[in-house]
Amino acid sequence: MLFGLAVGLSVAVAVYMKDRGPEPAAQQPQPEPASLQNALDDNGETPAPPPEEEEEEPRFTFYDILPNVEVVTPERTETRERSAPPQAVIEPGTYVLQAGSFSTHQDADKRRAELGMHGIESHIQRVKVNDRNYHRVYIGPTDDLDELNMLRSRLRAAQIDVLRIRLGD
Repeated sequence: MLFGLAVGLSVAVAVYMKDRGPEPAAQQPQPEPASLQNALDDNGETPAPPPEEEEEEPRFTFYDILPNVEVVTPERTETRERSAPPQAVIEPGTYVLQAGSFSTHQDADKRRAELGMHGIESHIQRVKVNDRNYHRVYIGPTDDLDELNMLRSRLRAAQIDVLRIRLGD
């Protein structure tokens, strides 16, 4: 392997040295020979004007079109207030709350510990999406709507965003 590296480097140095020539000297303009046009006798005639070049049409027209087109975008920005309480769930069913989806198990375990400090029991489920592993932190399942709404309000107070998922749909 070292021999191949040495041969490759020596070839590269040789090519570099070969391509490096001496700096070109400042060239002085060469005198141009007298043209035959001046030597010809024109017999007092005026020379014909050179033929005019035809003006080509531009190949692309969007350079002319784009400055004339203006797209107006609305200045509205939709903001969601975090201070608004979440809507209570009133539709019966079995629900789970997803408290996060993480690419590493360590991050998911941190979220699970954070939930445990708030007295909320959770578990981590590993899923594979598009050949990538994700670790999702779930709370539940529960079918008691009062408990579900209480959990959501406690998580909201702890500033933990959750995704409510209804099972069985």
